Amino acid sequence: MIKEMVCVSCPIGCMLTVELNDQNEVLSVKGNTCKRGEQYAIDECTNPVRMLTSTVKVNGGKLPVVPVKTAKPIPKGKMFDCMQVINSTVVDAPVKMGDVLIQDICGTGIDIIATNEN
Repeated sequence: MIKEMVCVSCPIGCMLTVELNDQNEVLSVKGNTCKRGEQYAIDECTNPVRMLTSTVKVNGGKLPVVPVKTAKPIPKGKMFDCMQVINSTVVDAPVKMGDVLIQDICGTGIDIIATNEN
């Protein structure tokens, strides 16, 4: 199978062509101008991950919510499950930037951290 994608590892935005076998293993990557593009294509085809940003509700804060993000990228397939947990979470003020508001979200081993104060 052939998969085409645009590399987002750098501003060049190379058009990549990835050849996969029947087990979705990468056989070849073409079109990249650097090694980062090759690694991006392999990762995107075998284990795509994304940073997740959102807000968490705050009781007693200056504002009703505080912005949050994942400490590291999470598996793309876990995004909706993680959002359900984030949307149902309410924390008490005060919240400081960098506070871990949710530990090990959805068993990923990755924390949700505050990106501002409230």
